[in-house]
Amino acid sequence: MGTNTPIDSESVRALATLLDETNLTEIEYSVGEVRIRVVRQVQAVAYQAAPAPVAAVPQAQAAGGANEADHPGAVTSPMVGVSYLAPEPGAAKFINPGDTVAEGQTLMLIEAMKTFNPIRAPRGGKVTRILVTDGQPVEFGEPLVIIE
Repeated sequence: MGTNTPIDSESVRALATLLDETNLTEIEYSVGEVRIRVVRQVQAVAYQAAPAPVAAVPQAQAAGGANEADHPGAVTSPMVGVSYLAPEPGAAKFINPGDTVAEGQTLMLIEAMKTFNPIRAPRGGKVTRILVTDGQPVEFGEPLVIIE
């Protein structure tokens, strides 16, 4: 921009509005020697804030789940995925606390890469606790159920 060229505030406002409408982070417009560039840094702030809640979830699970993982009756997740306690929405759960299960019985499903994988009881016994909720993301090795 030349030193004698006044700032066209109306053009800057129009470009800022266009940034908001299109969710862009940067836009540049030029006519002849006049060049206007508008940059929004809101995305960078949002990106930095996002990891905090994600990091807090595993710590909370590790603190609360540490004893359950060491429990001799713990059934742990063999994969990363999402837990489902029933075969389909609205259907009865596979298991409930207090149920007696047989070895090989399906306890829940873990969805990984659009595939539903049955998690089966490694031994028979009584379900004392279900440690995950329906639709909860789970990590490899995370305790899912306690069978005593």
